[in-house]
Amino acid sequence: MPRTQALMLEIATGDARPISRQIVDGIRMRIATGELALGMQLPSVRGLAQQLGINPNTVAKAYAELTAEGWLESRQGLGLFVAPPRQRLSAEERSKRFDEAVTRFVHEVVALDVAPDEAVARIDSELQGLAFRKSA
Repeated sequence: MPRTQALMLEIATGDARPISRQIVDGIRMRIATGELALGMQLPSVRGLAQQLGINPNTVAKAYAELTAEGWLESRQGLGLFVAPPRQRLSAEERSKRFDEAVTRFVHEVVALDVAPDEAVARIDSELQGLAFRKSA
């Protein structure tokens, strides 16, 4: 039986995203990069809430979203586990979310007065780093 291990998630109080969104984004990233492997058990709602010092309802909301999207699967009486990979979002939803992410990023880069070539090089470097972690 897989063992539960602590999730190393960081919750930033200054982040514009709600805490539940930060949890969802953090777990998605860890699954997508292979940091959380297929079949790995996640901490219980109460356990993660205690670890992060937040309300259990916030964790429950994040877990429910991840389960509905197919990132996690619930096993009766056992808990939540990383689900087998599948196409989690429709092509239309993926495109919409990608457009939104790019728009947010571009607005932030413009506000920081970062040169376009510097931004593109940084994105390339970050993506290469993630690809390496996933294949390692």
